[in-house]
Amino acid sequence: MRILIIADKESKSLWDFYEPGKLDDYDLILSCGDLSPLYLSFLATFTKAPVLYVHGNHDDCYEATPPGGCDCIDGELYTFKGVRILGLGGSMRYKNGINQYTQKEMTHRYRKLRFKLWRKKGCDILLTHSPAYGVKDGEDLPHMGFTAFIDILEKYKPKYFIHGHVHTSYGRKFKREYMYKDTQVINAYETYVLEIPDVE
Repeated sequence: MRILIIADKESKSLWDFYEPGKLDDYDLILSCGDLSPLYLSFLATFTKAPVLYVHGNHDDCYEATPPGGCDCIDGELYTFKGVRILGLGGSMRYKNGINQYTQKEMTHRYRKLRFKLWRKKGCDILLTHSPAYGVKDGEDLPHMGFTAFIDILEKYKPKYFIHGHVHTSYGRKFKREYMYKDTQVINAYETYVLEIPDVE
């Protein structure tokens, strides 16, 4: 399965300079948030692959203008061709915003999904906007990660943890990919292509 992952910055190659057929080789598109809803709608128009997304902290506009042709999996455990994807969007609360949460609030969101996780025997992909707390996150409150994500990584050991929010352009501390124990962590800034074995 070939997955296109996007976050935080619209790719000129996929939008301004799009060419027919550029998305044909992807089986799935995953968005980690902070992208224009028009951009997601545009991609959904030119691909047969499902476009799934979680919210970024700057995506309050999705309430009025949701991305057309896309599916929100924020706060859901979604299965695509046997791949279990747990979606938890948003950032740490640093001002008013519907996609910002305290540590306690994010832990509550995660706990509401524990029955589904138990029933599905965990998840293969943890898809978020923010990173995990203390794992290459920011030291400032807006870019600090969530402790709930550490709990998920420790308990369910997903194969992949995909997030955005801390841009790779912020400095060398923010790696494109690295390992957290048995989980491959991917910073999806702009675009990243992930190939995984087929499950079904």
